[in-house]
Amino acid sequence: MAKTKKKSVKPLGAFVLVKRNEAESTTQGGIIIPDSSQEKPLEATVVSVGAGRTDQKGNITPLTVKKGDKVLFSKFGGAEVNIDNQDLMVLEERDILAVLS
Repeated sequence: MAKTKKKSVKPLGAFVLVKRNEAESTTQGGIIIPDSSQEKPLEATVVSVGAGRTDQKGNITPLTVKKGDKVLFSKFGGAEVNIDNQDLMVLEERDILAVLS
């Protein structure tokens, strides 16, 4: 049986590949929230980043986020993709609102 090779994904330009953080399944008071009622979280972990934004003169400005950063992103930003059975998102750096510490 042949093993399948994991895909290596490198976003282009000013794009960032992120994995959403898991949604809370209970409230602070202990009430369990059913999956159908949970909103998708707007927090994610950066998986990979592109080389950076290219200006009109061809100069590349590196991105401010890096692999492993925890970020908040815009609710309507990005595109959902499935790579190696992982649900990921491709965002433009401008769709990232903040880096969490």
